[in-house]
Amino acid sequence: MIKGTFTRNQAGQISEFTLTGHAEAGPYGSDIVCSAVSALAISTVNSLDALAGVIPNIETNDDEGGYLHVVLNLDDSMTQEQMNISQILLEHLLLGLQSIETEYLDFIEVQTESKS
Repeated sequence: MIKGTFTRNQAGQISEFTLTGHAEAGPYGSDIVCSAVSALAISTVNSLDALAGVIPNIETNDDEGGYLHVVLNLDDSMTQEQMNISQILLEHLLLGLQSIETEYLDFIEVQTESKS
């Protein structure tokens, strides 16, 4: 199962997300859940750079069952426009993964948490 965790800061902004595991919804190369999650996550990370001009901290590990951890530095170095674009992209990712979760409950679980 893929597990997605999104962390919101005190202002309600998504500051990081983690995706772990494999969907195992089909054979390797034919798993539509894994493909959809991967496409959304990769396009979001690429868009943060290309559209918002923000380069997040990224940690991956495919050997340990699939792992992607992305952290944004939501500080004064980011302009308001970069912040807005970043949040739209991250909210889009969250909504996309929640839509997949609605259709494929046995293969993906998405949650949000607040950072105190």
